[in-house]
Amino acid sequence: MTHKGCTLWFTGLSGAGKSTLSERIFDKLKKSGAKVELLDGDEVRMHLSKGLGFSKEDRDTNVHRLGFVSQLLSRNGVISIVAAISPYRETRDQVRAKIENFVEIYVHCPIEVLASRDVKGLYKRALAGEIANFTGVSDPYEAPLNPEINVDSSTETLAESEARVWVRLAEMGLVRFD
Repeated sequence: MTHKGCTLWFTGLSGAGKSTLSERIFDKLKKSGAKVELLDGDEVRMHLSKGLGFSKEDRDTNVHRLGFVSQLLSRNGVISIVAAISPYRETRDQVRAKIENFVEIYVHCPIEVLASRDVKGLYKRALAGEIANFTGVSDPYEAPLNPEINVDSSTETLAESEARVWVRLAEMGLVRFD
């Protein structure tokens, strides 16, 4: 397996499947011998961004921190995988501008489907106004306008979404399985 340093940035609403898909990509890359790191938004919030809230400024700070670490990794030949809601288009674009080989992967799923899948009932509570600043409900989520890869977890299987990612990364010359 050969690869170039790059950042695979998975964005989408909570519960859309970013972590699930990014973990599948990570596992295959790791097993193939690639230099790869996975930065999950929830884990990074606990360690690198501890103390940040959910205001626009704090969300932007979190995304910029993820971007900084990804930039360091990818410029040193590592595939950096980020799975984070990263709700604001402008902030994602600022990160994109700093990272060579930035690949935005939009994991789309309609709110209705997310609410029906949600075992914790967070969407139901947010839609009822019980949770403030819930991305996609009471706080904005700005979908990418031109992501390199689009997947729809409401209509595709995980295997179909994963295959879409591999095909596009190969087309872009970022990975090649020997």
